[in-house]
Amino acid sequence: MKQKTMAFIATWLIIALTFSQAQTTGSNITGRVLAADGKPADGATILLLYAKDSKVAKTALSDSAGNFLFETVKNGEYLVWITLVGYDKYSSDTLRATGLPFNLEIVQLRADNGLVNNVTVLAKKPFVERMIDRTVVNVDALVSAAGATALEVLEKSPGVQVDQNGAVSLKGKQGVTIYIDDKPSYLSGDDLANYLRSLPASSIDQIELMTNPPAKYDAAGNGGIINIKTKKNLSRGFNGGLNLGANQGQLFRMNNSFNFNYRNKKFNAFGNLSHNLNNSFTNLDLFRMYKNVDNSTKSYFAQNNYFRRHGNTYNIKAGADYYVSDKTTVGMVLTGSYRKSNQKSDNTSNLLNAVKSVDSIIVARNTDDIDFKNFGISLNYRTQFNKNGHELTVDVDALTYQNLTKQLFYNYSYFPNMTLKSQDILTGRLPNEINIYSFKTDYTRPLSAGMKLSSGLKFSYAGTDNTADYNYTANSITRPDYDKSNEFIYKEHINAGYVNLNREGKKWSFQGGLRLEHTISNGHQLGNLQKPDSAFERRYASLFPTLYVSYKFDTLSKHQVGFNYGRRIDRPYYQDLNPFLYPWDKFTYYTGNPFLRPSFTHSLELSHTYNNKITTTLSYSRMKDQVDETIQILNGIYYSRPGNIGTKTIVSLSMDGDFDITKWLNIHGYTEFTNISSKSSFFNGQLNTSGSFWFMNLTSKFALGKGWDAELSGMYRTRLYNAQFILQQVGHANFALQKKLGSSVTLKCSINDIFLTRINKGTITNLVLAEANWVNKMDSRNFAFSFSYRFGKAIANQRRHDATGAQSEQNRVKN
Repeated sequence: MKQKTMAFIATWLIIALTFSQAQTTGSNITGRVLAADGKPADGATILLLYAKDSKVAKTALSDSAGNFLFETVKNGEYLVWITLVGYDKYSSDTLRATGLPFNLEIVQLRADNGLVNNVTVLAKKPFVERMIDRTVVNVDALVSAAGATALEVLEKSPGVQVDQNGAVSLKGKQGVTIYIDDKPSYLSGDDLANYLRSLPASSIDQIELMTNPPAKYDAAGNGGIINIKTKKNLSRGFNGGLNLGANQGQLFRMNNSFNFNYRNKKFNAFGNLSHNLNNSFTNLDLFRMYKNVDNSTKSYFAQNNYFRRHGNTYNIKAGADYYVSDKTTVGMVLTGSYRKSNQKSDNTSNLLNAVKSVDSIIVARNTDDIDFKNFGISLNYRTQFNKNGHELTVDVDALTYQNLTKQLFYNYSYFPNMTLKSQDILTGRLPNEINIYSFKTDYTRPLSAGMKLSSGLKFSYAGTDNTADYNYTANSITRPDYDKSNEFIYKEHINAGYVNLNREGKKWSFQGGLRLEHTISNGHQLGNLQKPDSAFERRYASLFPTLYVSYKFDTLSKHQVGFNYGRRIDRPYYQDLNPFLYPWDKFTYYTGNPFLRPSFTHSLELSHTYNNKITTTLSYSRMKDQVDETIQILNGIYYSRPGNIGTKTIVSLSMDGDFDITKWLNIHGYTEFTNISSKSSFFNGQLNTSGSFWFMNLTSKFALGKGWDAELSGMYRTRLYNAQFILQQVGHANFALQKKLGSSVTLKCSINDIFLTRINKGTITNLVLAEANWVNKMDSRNFAFSFSYRFGKAIANQRRHDATGAQSEQNRVKN
């Protein structure tokens, strides 16, 4: 194994050194745009035109500081045009690109005097931007981000759906990997949902949606990658922002954050602090019907669960960069999170006979106390050989996650007349620790003819230790519960390398990459007095190609077509491999599956974009061994466990459009029609399900003038079939209002789920001699208010290295 690794490193170094000798041609053209009042012009459109025929060579948008950049511009003569609603068009003199960096003088736009008096037109970034390998959502374009969380903003992004448990899917595909600032969140399941609920939308700059991520990213995530990019200040001195958010439904919640940045010559320090107070509830009704062998009714089970959650989460991200020279930067980033929370549930279960008369009643009073914390450190190095994008980066990461859950379950059994029949107590102590280490290096080299080569290596290790210690008390006698107690240890090594080549032309653009990943994993379940030891080991290597092609029929990109293909992998969550039993109540258990296999997906997309406004996409994905939740009912006990679904095929036709109806009304709409088919060996012999659903979300933005903006949004989804589950139709509507007080203060308020229609219902199919369904209600109708204050003066061209080497491992932490 060491010889293979050394040979792989040597091969990569040869590639890097070979291409580092290649000659490049191209300039970086930078500039800055100011509005008529001298403030930065955010969202101005900048066109780079060939001087000889005025055809478009490149396009760009100015950022919040008014800065823009054209990378690797071929030698020649060009013109720069700048347009912004409410201002006269700017046209530059002829400029010459000679292969050296070129900086335009600051451009200050003149107000368009032809505009109607007393009407203020504010330039805004578009809600959605499209690139060859991703779709970018600008969060500040959403007025309804007021007091919202990252999870709520995700739900408003095109093609993204969030279910009742906080699980995220993209264009009908589950297994989405969530990244934060180009590194994974290292969380999954409830912990990922809780983190996204604790991350204020006010701290998010952009959301990148990648259904088929390029080779630079880890191959993990059959559903693609969603990269959440947090806000960063590019200002000298001390600057930042304060955001306070409150939310009142039946219960009260808060989301507060403070970000800062300090730069003095060669030193830069930055950070983000946030606090989330979560008060929420779930009112869940479960109904099960049991059958005899002749399919007649045997008995019924009706249960109501009321879950009440309370918790405080504190997140911190802080770092520093030191600029050794104009070309070299070293940096360190520290991240941490602490959550102290508890969940209390009141559970009443009625067991009924075939004629629906009550046989017995089970009442449970359950408490989960959760103490979760994580800490991470990232060291990074970046050197730029020139200003054209020729660079080398190195990242070293170490992260640790610790979670301690204490459970206390009181169970009471009653006769139909409510006379106590029996009572028992189950106590559990569940410590969990996960450690992740990674080393990553990336090399990027611009080549001739507008091409760019990227290559890299990554080595990672993840180790997890999960313990479940249960005791059972009945008739005043306490004894260990060996059926539920265990300790599971899992270790995994992943070695990877990639090569990626891209070129952006006047009409044709392409990007192609190949990634190799080699995985070694082993798990060990320690035995006890009733269960023997068990262990497993797996070794496998896989190639993951990616390809993107786009063609512009005209220089203004009125019609553009694109195609992409990719292969990806989903490795099981660490804890899903652990075969322990985790009780939700006396009749419902979660259990892991040590026989889970990694799943693989082939994805293809064909798209057409009209006038940079309307994109129509036809998608096809075929998954092998996709991991889904499976349900089995044995002797009246409900078992939920992850299982491999043999094949799953998803075909989707979607349309995403952005329309400026008038100067004061913009409508962004997304609609999707998707079919999901699943086939697999199953508990009842064979799973063979297929169904289609229609999904849409709509966001209307109103520019009311004098600093006022409003937004009306909503979503609707028809019945959805997915493996063993049928989710019933669901929808909701929201309204938001915003007022800007100068350039520093913004007030926002919103009301969510106005008509209280966000009620999740579903049916579980393919059960043996049983039927089951559920209805889930949450605190979805609420009023949110936020106050944000920004300070500091923005400048251009500040460098920072944000990516870290720990990639897909973090999304597989499931506590």
